[in-house]
Amino acid sequence: MNVSEPLLVSAVDVVRVFGEGEAAVRALDGVTVGFPERRFTAIMGASGSGKSTLMHILAGLDRPTSGSVVLDGIELAGLDDKRLTALRRDKVGFVFQSFNLLPVLNARENIVLPLSIAGRKVDEDWLARLIDTFRLGDRLDHRPSELSGGQQQRVAVARALASRPSVVFADEPTGNLDSKSSGELLTLLRRSVDDFGQTVIMVTHDAVAASYADRLLVLADGRIVHDGEANSADDVLDLMKAVG
Repeated sequence: MNVSEPLLVSAVDVVRVFGEGEAAVRALDGVTVGFPERRFTAIMGASGSGKSTLMHILAGLDRPTSGSVVLDGIELAGLDDKRLTALRRDKVGFVFQSFNLLPVLNARENIVLPLSIAGRKVDEDWLARLIDTFRLGDRLDHRPSELSGGQQQRVAVARALASRPSVVFADEPTGNLDSKSSGELLTLLRRSVDDFGQTVIMVTHDAVAASYADRLLVLADGRIVHDGEANSADDVLDLMKAVG
């Protein structure tokens, strides 16, 4: 990573402690890391390593016990809950393992839901581009129950991109998908960076998924133990064995 690149998201000396006294767990232990825009970063680590906690704090879903987080020039610690909610709505897209689509809405309604909630006008040209890219044109009237898992996750990613957020956080986005659907989804996330200029930060346990990224962070015991290029899936697996 070129250190002169401007950082879209950054954390400085972030600590997150759950519980108190002898039962306290230090989920993050002084993490300092930055994410430039238009890059695809994968975050890996064993269960309990702190990777999901880090993502939740970077995205403003959780607050650090101490330390600083800045997202698109805004220091999150200074925001009350209302302003933090507004920041997430305006600047952040989310993709979850469980899709999180509303069952009563069709695909198109799910895609534009964040805009509807925010009272923002839909950019029909951008929406059409997303629908074409994600091959959802013949599925827009279908409800989630009428879609395959892969189609539901494509709807979820289109929803995350609909508001043109500053950054998309993806939490185990391939966790409920078969290998073919996973590959299609990861290709779309890769294209969102290369073609749309999106910034993507993805937590994953899957070495193949990580190999689609530009950069790989590995956490262990609440600390970053590796920060480098994401290479082939085999290289990622070798690295995980070495740090594990």
